[in-house]
Amino acid sequence: MVYRCYVEKRPGLRVEADALYGELRSFLGVGGSLHGVRIFNRYDVEGLDRELFEYAKRTVFSEPQTDTVTETLPSPGDAAVFAVEYLPGQYDQRADSAAQCIQILSQGTRPTVASAKVYVLLGYPTAEEIAKIKAYVINPVEAREASLAERETLVQQYDVPADVAILDGFRAMDDDGLDAFIAKWGLAMDRDDLAFTRAYFRGEDRDPTLTEIRLIDTYWSDHCRHTTFPRRSTTRPSTIRSSRRRSGAISRRGSASDGRRSPSTSWIWRRWPAAR
Repeated sequence: MVYRCYVEKRPGLRVEADALYGELRSFLGVGGSLHGVRIFNRYDVEGLDRELFEYAKRTVFSEPQTDTVTETLPSPGDAAVFAVEYLPGQYDQRADSAAQCIQILSQGTRPTVASAKVYVLLGYPTAEEIAKIKAYVINPVEAREASLAERETLVQQYDVPADVAILDGFRAMDDDGLDAFIAKWGLAMDRDDLAFTRAYFRGEDRDPTLTEIRLIDTYWSDHCRHTTFPRRSTTRPSTIRSSRRRSGAISRRGSASDGRRSPSTSWIWRRWPAAR
């Protein structure tokens, strides 16, 4: 059996909801029809009995001093309601922490917990405004809109994935074809980047899989590229050595404080002999 509860901060403590309401008014301009926002943390739990669930409601899912907890969503009247949950495969820290805490309480098997965040939009927002709010709140990279219906089980069924697609003809594409390829797959690479990749797979004498292109594109994005690939130290070896001496990591003779050279600085001696 799946048990469900909703947890909301008490009036005066609804910092998250009040902040979101302010953002929606300021950034989306929906203040005229939107009169307020309420946020509930929803928990679905399977694999425990009613007595343990009742105890967990007060000790794991909520704090009596700051939260109210109910098993049904308070009637929203004419307000719009939607829920957001993590995509399958995304780590849900809230659910995982709750499951661990319940297992500690019961000293038994860990239950299955699923969490979602329920948003109640007070007032009379239009369908267009509700769509804008959902787009603002839901990050499609990690989350999706969740069903409001009761769940019969938390066991998830996963389809067996198909074989990874091989991008036939990639090696034979001309430069104009590379531009179309980038547009089709929404890649972060530009034409020169993809041409370099094409040259590599020509050398391999095979076409890449879609997974390989996605992996290269991810690590070639601006964020990953500047932290992964072009690394160059601008610090002089003597500065590094002096700093480590002051911290006690190396002695005056340039060796580790225990008489051996520090492994973390051995690369300095190999690369810059003059630093010895």
